[in-house]
Amino acid sequence: MMKPKSTFARIVDAIEVNSIALILGLMTGVTFTNVVLRKVFNSSLIWGLEVTLILFAWLVLFGIAYGFKVTSHLGVDAITAMLPPKGKRIAALIAAAACVLYAFFILKGSWDYWAPFAALQPTEGRWFPMGFAEGVRDRAFYITDQVPMLGIFRWLEDAINYGDTYDKLPRVIPYVALPLFSALLLYRVIQATLRVLRGTQASLIVSHEAEEDVERVSRGEYQE
Repeated sequence: MMKPKSTFARIVDAIEVNSIALILGLMTGVTFTNVVLRKVFNSSLIWGLEVTLILFAWLVLFGIAYGFKVTSHLGVDAITAMLPPKGKRIAALIAAAACVLYAFFILKGSWDYWAPFAALQPTEGRWFPMGFAEGVRDRAFYITDQVPMLGIFRWLEDAINYGDTYDKLPRVIPYVALPLFSALLLYRVIQATLRVLRGTQASLIVSHEAEEDVERVSRGEYQE
C-alpha cells in the first residue's frame, strides 16, 4: 500500500506540475504572438526570443527534477541487468548515493553562481560549503539584453542595486532558477533514493517492465 503524501510533498507536486504547464503555455503564447506579429504586421516582440530561451532553460531544469519523480530518466543497464536481485539492489543504491552527492554539488555550485547577482555571498570550500566568502564583487547591476523591467520587481533596485534603477530586467530574476531548481533536484533524488531503500522502486532509471509486457503480448503469453 502506497504511503499517503505529506502536505509539503503535495504542495511541491502541485507547484511543479502547474509551473511546467505554465512555462509551456507561456513559451507557446510568446512564440505564437511573435510569429503573428512578424508575418501579419511586420513587427515583433524584441524581447520574445530571450524570454523564450529563459523559459526553455527553466523547463529543462524542472524536467530534470521531474524525471526523477516519475522515473523517466534513461540509463544503461547492460551490466546491472545481468546481476542477481541482491546485486541489482546494491548497484541501484550505489548509483542513488552518487546522484545525491552530485545533486548536492550542483546545488552548491548553483548558489555560488547566483549569489553575486543577488548581492549575496557565495560559499567557501571547493566541495562542501565551509561558510560564506567575503569581499566578492556583486553583479546585481547585470541586466538581461532585451527583457523589459517589470514593476513588481522595482523593489530590487533599493534592495540590491543601491537605489539605481533598472532599465531592463536584472539577471538575478532568471538566474534564481538555478538554486531553486537545484534544491528541487536534490529533493527528488533523495525521494527516489528512499524509494529504492524501501524496495518500492528498483532503480533510478526508467523501467523496462512496459517493454517486457509488450513482448509477452506479442508472444501470446497474456490471455483474457
